[in-house]
Amino acid sequence: MTNKEFLNVPNLKIWSKIGMRAAFGLISIEILKTDKNFFVVTGDVSTSAGLDRFRKNYPDNFIDVGIAEQNLLGIAAGLASEGHNVFTTTFAPFQTMRCCEQIKVNLGYMKQKVCMVGLASGLVLGTLGYTHCCIEDIGVLRSIPNLNIISPADSGELAKALIAAKENNNSTYIRLTGSSNLNQIYTEDYDFSIGKSITLREGKDLALIATGSLVGEAMQCASLLEGDNISCEVVNFHTIKPIDFKKIEELSKKFKTIITLEEHNIIGGLGSAVAEVLSKVKSSTQQLFFGVNDTYSEGGEYEYLLDKFSLSANRVYEKIKKLNI
Repeated sequence: MTNKEFLNVPNLKIWSKIGMRAAFGLISIEILKTDKNFFVVTGDVSTSAGLDRFRKNYPDNFIDVGIAEQNLLGIAAGLASEGHNVFTTTFAPFQTMRCCEQIKVNLGYMKQKVCMVGLASGLVLGTLGYTHCCIEDIGVLRSIPNLNIISPADSGELAKALIAAKENNNSTYIRLTGSSNLNQIYTEDYDFSIGKSITLREGKDLALIATGSLVGEAMQCASLLEGDNISCEVVNFHTIKPIDFKKIEELSKKFKTIITLEEHNIIGGLGSAVAEVLSKVKSSTQQLFFGVNDTYSEGGEYEYLLDKFSLSANRVYEKIKKLNI
């Protein structure tokens, strides 16, 4: 299947309005139409993952294991070993940390290829506290070999990521962030490749590297900074692993300051991945980490938590203004 078969303007608008979780179910139906070897395996989250229509119309390609996430990965690996294309999904902390050993052994070590979709990662489930908020998933999985990690910027990019993950030889973790009415970053077709970042806006003064739903916040922040004569380059690092080494090296030569922006702990995520690259290149570029500052706060609404950790466009703008760039 090619992206253009269903990645059209009407679909993009619908998917962006309903958010990534609901869009995942609709995209899965489109994938199944051209791949009868495709299975979705869930942990009692068909409604939360937008999969009710998929479950009702294609029961032979849908397996719900209940609230048994370690079993979820075992069944998925078994299907993969028989040559099936398998997507698993449940809420991000349960998809990753609850079954980390199964991911390591079955996917990383044994190389059974599965695409895992982590629902509602980051801070969007803030009212449920940090049992459901997930600020650790990238850090937990990034050290496992043979595993890609992708955090799409919008629902259209989710479709791109799902197709790319299905066609890739390695297992992939796709991290869904943001709420419904997600900022639509892309309004027409574009090239998407695992491990290759996308420059959304050229700039001269500093580079803002963002991932997931915070790409939209980065774009809004850049517009605010433009009003203060600060030219900000915005780069969408949809893939955290493998990281785009070449692009980071290019940015380090062009800018004195690079800021990483992520809805994740500043330890172990995008910022850490970028820092590891900068440590290997000859550069005097300083890196600033914008994310959750290695803490579990009180719970709260999504917008409240974004503001609290200075991750909303206005808060990022305020922090950058204080830098006197």
